[in-house]
Amino acid sequence: MNKILNRPIRVLVAKVGLDGHDRGAKVIATSLRDAGMEVIYTGLRQTPEMVVNTALQEDVDAIGISILSGAHMTVFPKIVEIMKKKELNDVLLTGGGIIPEADMKKLQEIGVGELFAPGTPMTSIVAYIENWVVTNRNF
Repeated sequence: MNKILNRPIRVLVAKVGLDGHDRGAKVIATSLRDAGMEVIYTGLRQTPEMVVNTALQEDVDAIGISILSGAHMTVFPKIVEIMKKKELNDVLLTGGGIIPEADMKKLQEIGVGELFAPGTPMTSIVAYIENWVVTNRNF
């Protein structure tokens, strides 16, 4: 449980599109859970609409997208668009996978949070989510 929030941080971990490689997403989900967060893992082949609708239903603080398919420049902007339409303005959209650094910068410019490359220490990801939620989430 997060001491400042007096409740666990809730994170949705999702795989969007036809990307069937979910080992990394499962490792992240387990690590976040082990750090005391509540994790909702959607499984494979989610659409951006499904991800945002689940985030709304589950009242999450953060959405983490794992992507290895190369579709990051389609998936993240679509999720950002839907989040804006549904007024999810205080929910972190973050993620990771195989994303070139130049694309990471472009995605951050449209509102995506930090994006993590393979090999990033789990403690860095946990700390980033905790700090973002405590600083930005409206309660």
